Order: sequence, then structure tokens, then C-alpha cells
Amino acid sequence: MSETVRPVDGLPMTRGTCPFDPAPELAGLREEQPVARMVFPDGHLGWLITGYDEVRRLLAARGMSSRGDLLRTPIPLPMAGNRTELAPGMFTAMDPPEHTHYRRRLTAWFSARRTRTMEPRLTEHVDLYLGRMIEEGGPTDLVAAFAEPVAGLVICELLGVPADRRDVFVKGIKALLTVHSSAEEAIAGWQNVGGQLMELIRAKREEPTDDLLGTLVSDGAFSDEELATIGSVLLVGGYDTSKNMIALGTFALLAHPDQYAALAADPGLGAGAVEELLRYVTVMHAGSIRAAGVDMDFDGHHFTEGDAVSLSLAAANRDPALCDDPDRLDITRPPVAHLSFGYGIHQCVGQQLARLELRIAFEGLARRLPGLRLAIPADEVRTNPESIIYGVHELPVTW
Repeated sequence: MSETVRPVDGLPMTRGTCPFDPAPELAGLREEQPVARMVFPDGHLGWLITGYDEVRRLLAARGMSSRGDLLRTPIPLPMAGNRTELAPGMFTAMDPPEHTHYRRRLTAWFSARRTRTMEPRLTEHVDLYLGRMIEEGGPTDLVAAFAEPVAGLVICELLGVPADRRDVFVKGIKALLTVHSSAEEAIAGWQNVGGQLMELIRAKREEPTDDLLGTLVSDGAFSDEELATIGSVLLVGGYDTSKNMIALGTFALLAHPDQYAALAADPGLGAGAVEELLRYVTVMHAGSIRAAGVDMDFDGHHFTEGDAVSLSLAAANRDPALCDDPDRLDITRPPVAHLSFGYGIHQCVGQQLARLELRIAFEGLARRLPGLRLAIPADEVRTNPESIIYGVHELPVTW
């Protein structure tokens, strides 16, 4: 395709009439220009990738880089213009071998075997908050009553963050991830989270613990500054994505009552429901970002070293090339290789824990509240397309 085609002016983020469908413009781009030029918020002319096959191949391509000094955000963010030196331990913004050095020490903590040992404890968490919901009665906000506390408790317990300090971390994470926060608020949020983690790390050096942070402290491979950054990255990923997946996934199920009824009738559908919901709602609607680490040719296009590349996971997960009738939610659909956790060496390190947490949450809701339903019309539920992670502000439900 000719490079003279008018470039896309920023990443389309505004959803259409259906709150679960990606921005309508993405489908047209995927069909006509799966590899398109795009103007980034800072004026940089880079690339937007929307096709499933194209996104998957580029996520795995050796020529693609995740180096922080090359990356550019495809949407306006408060910290986007503040290019500072990469924080020690920011492994998500590194290439091998630096990335490998950090990731190798985290992978064992999120293995399928270790994750399975957490199932009884996760079930306790879910039952605890479901019990409180049932005791207090409906209607209630599922976000505040269930999604937020479950997600917060799980990741904080994994890292070894005391429950009574969780609110401090949550406030910092929200400021960091909300587009409308000022740069000062976003930076303060990151520093707040990091500062709290530094205190925990120092405490764990004095009194060793067997949680993730405590184990990394005892391992001695990382400095306190590196550990604080690693902890911050895991907190942001483990809390915000899980909270929004629980809430938005439940919203999708309740907006399709036949799907929720099917799960309530057969809890064995839980694992498949998780995979389908991950694909269908794609909470990482801002996608993944990379940059061309070298000059490279891709599908008839030339990427120049340093070109920013925005990979739309939401568009890729709705590609007809991935599955039949991709715009339909079907929890009985055989699992497909969706890209909600990314692909390649930067694939989400905590994906097995996320899958387990989501399965237990959705199965618990359907088992204990088979009559769960929306307390307001679906079109009155407020979503947050302004955030990096897509979700709902509140989800009023009753039963």
C-alpha cells in the first residue's frame, strides 16, 4: 500500500454504541490498512497495527524494541512529555539481555504450578467479599463491593503489602493511569507507590518474609530501587487490569443474560468464559507499544529505526481471521489464541494468576448469585475510555 495514504490522527479510543466493542474506526483500518501510518500525540509519524496476524508477528519480531527511550504513547498522557531516565528495574521497558535478567527471577513466582497452590486462598478472598455483598443486600456497586477489594487483596498479599496500606497504593495507581490527571499528580502517584514499597522493602530486609517481595529481597540480586520499581509495575498490572476485568467481564455477562445463565447453570464453563471475556472486552484497549529497533521491512512497508509502533490488541482480538463471528460473546466458544496478555518475550508474566483469579471470581458470582442482574439500564453504565485500562466507574447490580 502506498505510504501517501493520509495517516491516522492518533489512536481511536472512543467506543461506539456497544460498550464492549473497540472504537469503530479500528475495524475499517483492520480491513483496509492493517498496517497504517499514525500521528502520535507528540507529532511523531509512526505506525498503527490492527490485524491479528500482523500484531502477533510484530510482538514476536526481533527487530521490535521495548526500550523506554524509544517508546511513545499513542494517546495523550500527563507524563508523556516528561522523558526522564528509565527507573532502575523497569523491566517492561527493556530489551534482552537486560529484560531477561529481571524476568527470569519473576517467572517462577507466576508458574502454573505455584499459581495452583494459591487457589484455596483466592477462593477465600472471593467468598469473603461475596458474603459481605449478600449480607448487605442489593442494589450495590460491584466495583467497590467486589472487584476492587478482591483485586487489591490478591496482588497486595502476593507482594506482601499489608492490607491496611492498600488504599495508599490504589490512589497512586489511579492517578498514574488516568489520562485526566495532571503530570504532577501522575508523577506524585508513581512516587507515592514507590515510596511505600521502599518502606516495605527495608522492613523485609530487617525481618525476611516468604512473599514475592520478601523472596526477591532475600535473593540479593536487586537493589532496593530496582525492587521498588518491580513492585510498582506488578501492582499496577495486577490490580488495575484484574479489577477492570472482573467488573467489565461481569457487565458483559449481565448485558448478555443468556451467557450469565449458562455460567450459573454450568460452573465448568468458567475457564472458557475467562478466555472469551479476555478476548471480547480487551481491557488493554490502548494496546501495546513498541518501536523499530532497526530499519526493517514489514509486509511491504519500511520501518525506520526509532519509528513508534502502536499495536491494537482490541482490534486484533476482534479480527475475523482469529475466530468466527468475533463480535459475538460466546462463553462456550473453544478458546482461541487471543492477544490480551500480549505475545512474545514481553507476554504478561502474571497471566496464569490473572486467569485463576478471574475464573474464581466469575464462578463465585454465578454460583452464589445466580440471579445477579444490572440495577440500571446497560446504556447508563459509565465506562472509562479515557483510561489506559478500559472498564467501568461503577456497576450497579442487584439480585
